Amino acid sequence: MEVHARAPLSPIGRRIVVGRVTTDGWSVRSAAEAAGVTERTVYRWLARFRAEGERGLIDRRPVPRRIPHKTAPERVEAIAALRRLHMTAAEIAELLGMALSTVSLWLKRIGLGKRSRLAPPEPPNRYELSRPGELVHVDVKKLGRISERGAGHRFTGHRRSQFKVGERRQVATGWEFVHVMVDDHSRLAYAEVFQGKAENARMAVAFLRRGIAFFAEHGVRVERVMSDNGAGYVSRAHAIACRTLGVRHTRIRPYRPRTNGKAERFIQTMLREWAYARIYGSSAERERQLPVFLERYNFRRPHGSIGKRPPGSRLTKAVGNY
Repeated sequence: MEVHARAPLSPIGRRIVVGRVTTDGWSVRSAAEAAGVTERTVYRWLARFRAEGERGLIDRRPVPRRIPHKTAPERVEAIAALRRLHMTAAEIAELLGMALSTVSLWLKRIGLGKRSRLAPPEPPNRYELSRPGELVHVDVKKLGRISERGAGHRFTGHRRSQFKVGERRQVATGWEFVHVMVDDHSRLAYAEVFQGKAENARMAVAFLRRGIAFFAEHGVRVERVMSDNGAGYVSRAHAIACRTLGVRHTRIRPYRPRTNGKAERFIQTMLREWAYARIYGSSAERERQLPVFLERYNFRRPHGSIGKRPPGSRLTKAVGNY
């Protein structure tokens, strides 16, 4: 039982004061003086004791006795019902004659602040195309660069790509961009690390050319490329490169990354088994281990989605030792 920090007496002390008045015949004034409280306090305890018994002598939560502006439950139900009709907060407020801020607050409380939540979640759209090269998924992952001092920006405190030591400018921590390309049918993957301040069309085009060449070396002709709506993929240079290479380009719907889920899933595996698998002394050392990871992933590592076989086992051209 918690007692209010400023309470003059505990519930037991209040019971003693009440007993002096109701049982021992003390006057309210005498009982108040003996307890060191006001007569008004004693009268309040007496009233609560007569109404509720000893439970009335326990501290109550400091809540107002009435809330004149509290929204009635039926109004909240009306807000929810109108929201499910895809009405905006402003439309609901105008229809119910309520303040827009109140309607917005209640929509947030009941989990309907975003109209996108009104629609049921889309079921997973799992698919697999019938042959290698029919569709490849591309994506990019930003990684923190490992400086020459052997640590990333979380340890060095430097986020910029360069820093000064006296008059000499050195490369410090910053970012690297790992582009990935994954075949939808076989899950064969290619990845490459790019240096730069930000993802751009130059990176996307260079990676597209080398990725398609990698697949060609393994007997796979790429027909279609799927990507998100990143700056490099929506550029004119990327569109020209796709036409030159004879591949179609498909972009996923905004805010639907799961459509490109095979690339997303490969990135998770790549981070776990390569980028964060051990401590690297530098970014160059980490980059040197990327081909080692790709060789293992493509031709030795069992893949759970294709019957515990490596991606290379699904190629028509016998490649690798699997």
